[in-house]
Amino acid sequence: MNNLRRLGNRISIPIHSDADGFTGRECPQPDCEGYFKVQFGTGLKGEGLPCHCPYCGHTAGHDHFWTKEQIEYAKSVAMRKIADAFHEDLKKLEFDHKPQGAFGIGFSMKVERGQPTPIRYYREKQLETEVVCLSCTLRYSVYGVFAFCPDCGKHNSLQILDKNLELIEKMLGLAANAEKDIADRLIENALEDCVSAFDGFGRELCRVHAKKAANPAKAEKTSFQNLDGAKTNILAQFGIDLAAPVSAEEWNSAVLGFQRRHLLAHKMGVVDENYAAKSTDTKAVVGRKIVVDGTDVRAVLQAVRKIALGLSERMHGEASTSEVKA
Repeated sequence: MNNLRRLGNRISIPIHSDADGFTGRECPQPDCEGYFKVQFGTGLKGEGLPCHCPYCGHTAGHDHFWTKEQIEYAKSVAMRKIADAFHEDLKKLEFDHKPQGAFGIGFSMKVERGQPTPIRYYREKQLETEVVCLSCTLRYSVYGVFAFCPDCGKHNSLQILDKNLELIEKMLGLAANAEKDIADRLIENALEDCVSAFDGFGRELCRVHAKKAANPAKAEKTSFQNLDGAKTNILAQFGIDLAAPVSAEEWNSAVLGFQRRHLLAHKMGVVDENYAAKSTDTKAVVGRKIVVDGTDVRAVLQAVRKIALGLSERMHGEASTSEVKA
């Protein structure tokens, strides 16, 4: 059984990356089992580094994150190798003894090869969002948008928000050279997108850090579409002042911007009694449309960046040393 002996006690099966250089991973937690992909060679360097599930944050060694398909493939390849080795060893035992004498009986043994063990090939799945971690430079891909970095464990909520705000700035740049009707729509859409991006960021941050909240279930449902309401809830749940990173003027400008976005989204931008009573918009006239210009939206963008950075750092317990983009 020399061929079997040569295989040894362990069989190494290489798992190949896909056409884009990504290797599939799967969270081992039964209540998660989230699928994601990483590009090995990017990110942290070193041996024995842990892997973090981008969805639930579970941490374990990389050898715990094989996908079910990869495991089935490896098993089938191993079984093929074992079957081939066993067949070769048996082939060496073949013999053919011819009959001897007038009444001799001949004996022979011939090993026939049956169907080879099938290989369970697989293909890595297509995911929705590719991210390059700003902290460790790992290139990874996930379903959805928000995720923990599989290498360093850093959550990408602030990175995703910043990407969205950069796109909004480009929209404002296009508006500066567009016809008035198109420019007005681009500016209004930019304001709505800014509020939506911040709301998504804030909700995700609260979900990730819900265990730190006074009421985790309530914290996970916190909305950020109303800044004053969000400020009250974040202070009650996490003891964090949402307005601390900005001046009173910047905060008021952001609050007004969020109120205008609500009017655009639900009233086609037409001023109602509620807006006139609650906002600080001195130019608002009930029954008439509000006017939003690029300068207004840029002021909101600037305030949102500062507020988001401050909230993220406080949630993670980090010192406020990061730079804020102007």
